[in-house]
This record gives sequence, structure tokens and C-alpha cells, in this order.
Amino acid sequence: MKTEKRPLQYGMIGCGMMGQEHVRNMKLLDNVELTHAYEPDDAMRMQMRQRVPLIQFHESVESLLCDAKVDAWVIASPNFRHAEQIELISELQPRPTLVEKPLCTSKEQLKRLLQLNKNFHFPIWVAMEYRYMPPLSAMLEEIRNPSCLGQLKTLSIREHRFPFLVKVGNWNRFNVNSGGTLVEKCCHFFDLMNLITQSQATKVFASGGIEVNHLDEIYFGKKPDIIDQAFVIVEFANGMRATLDLCMFAEGSLFQEEISAVGSAGKLECKIPGPDRFWPEDLGKPPKPELIFSPRFPKGVSRKEIVVDPLILAAGDHHGSTFYQHQRFQQVVLGDGKTEVNLEDGSLAVLQGLAAQESIKTGQAISLVEGAYSLDQFL
Repeated sequence: MKTEKRPLQYGMIGCGMMGQEHVRNMKLLDNVELTHAYEPDDAMRMQMRQRVPLIQFHESVESLLCDAKVDAWVIASPNFRHAEQIELISELQPRPTLVEKPLCTSKEQLKRLLQLNKNFHFPIWVAMEYRYMPPLSAMLEEIRNPSCLGQLKTLSIREHRFPFLVKVGNWNRFNVNSGGTLVEKCCHFFDLMNLITQSQATKVFASGGIEVNHLDEIYFGKKPDIIDQAFVIVEFANGMRATLDLCMFAEGSLFQEEISAVGSAGKLECKIPGPDRFWPEDLGKPPKPELIFSPRFPKGVSRKEIVVDPLILAAGDHHGSTFYQHQRFQQVVLGDGKTEVNLEDGSLAVLQGLAAQESIKTGQAISLVEGAYSLDQFL
């Protein structure tokens, strides 16, 4: 077990937008410091050096992993690099690793990671930070309370938000790099479905397309192929059903995420606004997250506003979840904590996203228990 006499030293692969958010939140922790990194983009290196003046940059991922002696790794590189970088960490310097979502971007990467999983003798935490948003954490606690909803029956998730942000090299404009919108963006929501239903997804049906965003953009002579709107239905082995409604040209919405869980005794709703930095100042104070409970009997509605420490809230775009995730990951690095979102959790979320993308392409429901998208095919 590691001691807290000196700060834990982290190494980072990728210092773009999410890498910067990770560092802002790491700086709020006790006894954690970023000491080494790999980042090929000059502008991102400059920004990171402003946050961490003494950081040492390396010229390749391999030299970082060979030469930097650290206690943990954070992978915040483009999606299509995650799988290969996990493998390199395993080969060159296995340490507790926090890897940004999605875990990977293709069935081929997924199969290789799951087949190698038994040889990964170090903790891998997949950064599904939505689990740790205070409003969603409060909702999860209520769902687990049998006196609240009774027996849970249905779950619906709506995300109406702004388009994909610009990333270094515009890598996120193409499915081959991101895994597709339902992998890149929505693995969070499939993970929440799995967590809340406590059951295995068996079938996915989706409909979606490119409707508004990126229609006039051209990169490297190619038009972006990421969808910006979709509906997804997921069936589970325990009989539950969940739905996802995604729209990425609805930044005028009061709430970005709206999650509804309905049980035999009532309905629970969680409403989460988008990042405060996108809220127009002329509209006054931004909305706050809230939890709404509507019992079947006696009828009535109770509302609870979820308050987040302003310092933590200001450190990222995810309502403090990146900080709370790092708190738990720090305990894993110290040898005192459990990996709460493991490689299998991350794999299931990616598989459901890939199946949903395939459903849109074929117009058919995709089985997750037999055929090309069966989890057994990857183990």
C-alpha cells in the first residue's frame, strides 16, 4: 500500500479539453500532482504548462511509459487510441489507469481488450463520470430505496444539448475515430441503464440520422458522418425496457439531461442543466439540477434542488462528477478503494452503442445475446 507522505504522481496521455478538465479537478485533491505527459499538439501543451508549470512532456507514448515513473495513468487521448494505449501501459509500466470513455471504438478493439483482460494485472477505471454527478447520485440512491419507487419498471433518458465541440484536428467529426455518436456520447447513458436496471441488455433498436449539424463542414476532403439525432430502445433480461432520446441541436433547452424512472409505486425524475459556462448571462442565473418525486398515492409532487460546491462546479463541465470520480480513483491508487467502473462495464456500454449504430444502419433490432453483437463473441 502506498503512503501519503509524498504526493501521488500521475502521468497523462492526451492534454486536450478533457485532459485539462482532469487536471483542474486533480488540483482540488490532496496529495495528487501531474508530473509527466504526452501531448503532440503545441497549443494543448502550452495550455497544460500554464496549469502545471513543472510538467515534463515526452516525445512519444512509449517514451512516457518507459521513462516516467509514476503512481497512476490518465488516458484522455482521442477515442480510437484508448485500446492501444491500455495495451502499451500493460506492457511497459502497468499502473492504476483511469481511461476516458469510450473504452474503445470498434468490435475489433473490444474483442482484443476483453481477451487480454485476464492478463491486465492492474486496475483499469473507465471514466463514466455521469454516475458521479450529484443529481444522478441522488437519483440512484432513491432508486435503490424500495420505499420510493417500489419495483422499478421503465427508464427513459433524454439528452437535448449543444453540438459536438471542436477537438484537436477535428477527430470527433468521424465515426472511425469516435466510434460514432451513440458510442462517443451515449456510452454514458447505456452505462447508466445497466447500472440502474442491474440486468443484462438483450436487444437494441435505434433510429437516427444527420439532420442539422456539420452539414456544411469538410475535413480532409470528407464530410462528417456523425449522427446528431437518435431514438434508442433497449430491452433487458429482467423484462425492463429503457429508452434514449438524443438531440444535439437543442442547446436552447432549459435542461440538458432529463432522466425518468417509473416504478410500481411512483415516478422519479432527475433534471440536469448544461454547463454554466454556456448559459447566456442576460437570462439571469443558470438553472439548478433538481430531483422530482411523484408517488402514485397519495398524489403530489416533491422537488429537491441539488447543490454542488461552486469550486468543484467551476472545475469542469460535468456538475462536479470529474472531481468525485477522481476522489474514488485516488483511493484505488492508494490501494484502499475498489474500481467501481471496470473494463467489463466500459465494454458493455461500447457494445450497446455499436449495436445501436448498426441498428440505425440496417433498420433491424440487434440481439446482444446471439449473433455478431453477443457479448460471448468477445470473451
